[in-house]
Amino acid sequence: MEFKWENGFKISVRIECGQVVVSANREGLLSLANHLKALAEEEPGVHFHLDEYNSLEDNSVELTVEKAE
Repeated sequence: MEFKWENGFKISVRIECGQVVVSANREGLLSLANHLKALAEEEPGVHFHLDEYNSLEDNSVELTVEKAE
């Protein structure tokens, strides 16, 4: 799966009052949309991980998105 990142993307993920909150600028939202589109073309069970060490802002919680059947 190939990811397309938009220049200047910023994405953070946090847990707030028991809810997952994804916060992103325009470039971050477009990047996430690109990732979801790519994932939609994969087989069930394929997933991707985002965390503060590879793409999310500091202090973000890890996000895993998986394609279901």
